[in-house]
Amino acid sequence: MKTFGGPVLFLDRSDINTDEIIPAKYLTENSKLALKPYILEDLKLPGFDPLRDTKGKGVVVTRSNFGCGSSREHAVWVFEVNDINVVIAESFARIFRQNMFNCGMLAIELPGQDIDALLSLGGKTTIAVDLDKETITARGAKEMTCKFALNSFDKDLVQAGGWLAYADKKY
Repeated sequence: MKTFGGPVLFLDRSDINTDEIIPAKYLTENSKLALKPYILEDLKLPGFDPLRDTKGKGVVVTRSNFGCGSSREHAVWVFEVNDINVVIAESFARIFRQNMFNCGMLAIELPGQDIDALLSLGGKTTIAVDLDKETITARGAKEMTCKFALNSFDKDLVQAGGWLAYADKKY
């Protein structure tokens, strides 16, 4: 099974929408890989440079309502081709969240106090996800562990590698 986790990209803002994740002008690209250089291109955060700050990251930690806006699957694909396989937030837009699981990636919801604690770690934080135990362990300025919950279907999708792999095994 795939390993989930890695160095963390902190995006300390709520309501990051799909246009900020991948601008609409790139939706005509005919491969996922073609989206790679445009990740978070239109996201405006003080001191944030998408080309510099997304390199080598495997996890995004952010606030609430992540992935709001249009229902484009491209917003998940751009994370996938940039080797980001986990997004941790207080909440997700419903379609973005399901697209994550459909692509075999993790959308983990945590309470606000856990998000605050993760954001306070800052710097060179890494996160490891234990899917069986439903825990994340963050190592940065300090170490912390948080519990999360997934319904059995979403967990099955992730363990299979996404919806298509799941359907191939089941049907």
